[in-house]
Amino acid sequence: MASEPCDGCGQSVRITGGIANLWSFGGDRAEGLALELADGSDFFLCYDCIEALPDEREPTAADVDALDGRSG
Repeated sequence: MASEPCDGCGQSVRITGGIANLWSFGGDRAEGLALELADGSDFFLCYDCIEALPDEREPTAADVDALDGRSG
């Protein structure tokens, strides 16, 4: 299974799909999502960082920048 660093905290995040999972039917659970935010910026974030984004308004790149240094 492949991994990619979270743009919020830098933690290595497991991603699914691709050739690595071609013959495997188990363990296809991703640990993050690629998101396009309201300001047009794109990020790959782990679920913990997604949960830390504000709920009361549309998140922006500044909100993701504020996640830097979080422990995942």
